[in-house]
Amino acid sequence: MTLENLQPGDMVFAATDIFNDGSVPELAEDIQIASKGARGVLINTGHLEEQPSQILFLVRFEDSNHELGPPVGCWPDELSEEPLAVTDC
Repeated sequence: MTLENLQPGDMVFAATDIFNDGSVPELAEDIQIASKGARGVLINTGHLEEQPSQILFLVRFEDSNHELGPPVGCWPDELSEEPLAVTDC
């Protein structure tokens, strides 16, 4: 399965650390929203009006208490449909 085939309610994982770029107003800018490997739920899928070929995913990630955070827009390269092995350096 590919990201484009996922449906709202499907589980996804952060492929990278995800930070607020200012698009989530209730969070401080540059705060980390999800760590690489964090589990999230897909809320919706859409496209940019200016670039209809560019897909965007609306995701809510779990925090350390397993509570869902606010919805955040993610690019395809920021997500994985499979859990990631996370290693500490």
